[in-house]
Amino acid sequence: MTLQKLRYIVTIVECGSINVAAEKLFISQPSLSAAVREVEEEIGADLFFRTNKGTTLSPAGTEFLGYARQVLEQEDMLERRYLNKKPQPQHFSVSTQHYAFVVSAFVNLIKKFGSDEYEYTFRDTRTYEILDDVKKLRSEIGIIYINDFNEKVLMHQLRQSGLEFHELFTARPHIFVSSQSPLADKKSVRLDDLEEYPCLCFEQGENNSFYYSEEILSVLPHKKKIFVSDRATIFNLMIGLNGYTVSTGIISPDLNGKDIIAVPLEIDETITVGWIAHNKIALSKLAELFINELTAIADKAGKL
Repeated sequence: MTLQKLRYIVTIVECGSINVAAEKLFISQPSLSAAVREVEEEIGADLFFRTNKGTTLSPAGTEFLGYARQVLEQEDMLERRYLNKKPQPQHFSVSTQHYAFVVSAFVNLIKKFGSDEYEYTFRDTRTYEILDDVKKLRSEIGIIYINDFNEKVLMHQLRQSGLEFHELFTARPHIFVSSQSPLADKKSVRLDDLEEYPCLCFEQGENNSFYYSEEILSVLPHKKKIFVSDRATIFNLMIGLNGYTVSTGIISPDLNGKDIIAVPLEIDETITVGWIAHNKIALSKLAELFINELTAIADKAGKL
């Protein structure tokens, strides 16, 4: 087993396809497939499930990947320390529900620790896809919330997928509204204050479920409801239609300006936001630094 073959395995996982990985590595697909088979024969286990939809890691492959990444990181550090070699481009990916503070943490990570060359991926995406991304190691870290309503279902899915949830903070629910909204001057709002305003929610696609909703109280009826797919649109609808969405109350004015504000929602609920990762994969240094940035933002916001 060679370091080159370990790089092959890691690249296949990052690309999600042997064909795409072969193009990125500038080798033929048969040669790459043969290298994978050699590693599988050497360790006595299949690393991948191969289907017409692509290539995904097997349970044995998931464990192997964790060790492979650690070995390659150590090799890179040795070469930089003793051979003065140029460091390998940094790689890191995260999948998250639509939280502006996560973008802020991502920006801080790159500003503080980004090297001369890097390849990062930031996926603002749906809840089901976050779980799937981390399960299949397309992303190292996922950011989701749990509360009394969805906890049982989501924690069951996490356990089945070999994932673990780690709490970042617990917050009281707030609504996000335009600074020009009639609700903006209120010290707090009740549910009946919201009846005449459009409720804005992130749509969840084919895997739509109340348990996957990014907003608490998803089962409550609303006179006006608009589903959107991205944060820019939801902010525009807050401003244009005096719409609102329910979230944590953490605002990122450096990125979003002062057009959006948070108003406490009077309801006996809490929102626990946390990060998820595979329980058999050791976190990379970048992942640890990213979690530190998330924690620092949560601490500064003074959540529960």
